[in-house]
Amino acid sequence: MTQLTTLQETVIGCRRCARLVKWREEIAEEKTKRFADWEYWGKPNPSFGDPNARLLLVGLAPAAHGGNRTGRMFTGDRSGDWLYRALHKSGFANQPTSISRNDGLKLTDCYITATCRCAPPQNKLLPEEIRNCRPFLLRELELLRRVKVIVGLGKVGFDSAFSSLRALGWSTLERKPAFAHGAEYKITERITLMASFHPSQQNTFTGRLTEPMFDAVFRRAKKLLTIN
Repeated sequence: MTQLTTLQETVIGCRRCARLVKWREEIAEEKTKRFADWEYWGKPNPSFGDPNARLLLVGLAPAAHGGNRTGRMFTGDRSGDWLYRALHKSGFANQPTSISRNDGLKLTDCYITATCRCAPPQNKLLPEEIRNCRPFLLRELELLRRVKVIVGLGKVGFDSAFSSLRALGWSTLERKPAFAHGAEYKITERITLMASFHPSQQNTFTGRLTEPMFDAVFRRAKKLLTIN
C-alpha cells in the first residue's frame, strides 16, 4: 500500500465530528426518492486521482445525495457534472461524466480533495469541523510532491488550501490572498494557488459561474503546468 492509500483508509474510518457523523448516517438511511434503490455510502469521502498529479483541486465537502451516496467526491451531483466536463475538456479526465465509483473515471495529472470529507447540513461547516479535517489535507500536500497548481473551488476551498500551505510553512505571502474567480497567487517557487467559483447550483443556475468561465480556469491551470 502507498502512503496515500493508507491515508484514505484512515479518512474513511474517521468519526471525529459528531454532528457530521450523525447527519451523513441519517441521510444514508433516509435517502431521497430519486435514489431510493441506492445503498448510500454514508461515510467520509476519500480523496482520489493521480498520485503523481501536478494539479490539485480543493473543494468544500461531499453533497448529501452526491458523494455521501456514491462514496466519491463530485460524483453523482450537478457540481460534478460541471467539474468533470471541464476536466475532460482540458485533458485531466478520461470522460466528461461521473455517476458512481465504478464508472471508469480516471484522472490524469489531477488529484481531488476537499476541506471536509463528510457531507454537512445545509452545506455549512463549523470551524472546528474544518480544523478536525485539516490534518488529512496537510498530509496529502506533503505526499503529493509533484503538485504545482492548486485550485480552490469556492472561497472555503481556496481559504482551506492557503491556510494549509501556510501551516506547512510553505507560503511566502505576508497576508491572506483575496478570493476572486480566476485569481492566482505564487505561493512558493513551485506552487501557484488559483481561485474559482464553486460549480454549485447556487452559482451555475444564477449565471454567476458560466461554462466558459469555469473552462478558462482549467485552461489556465494547464498553461501554468507547461511553463512552471
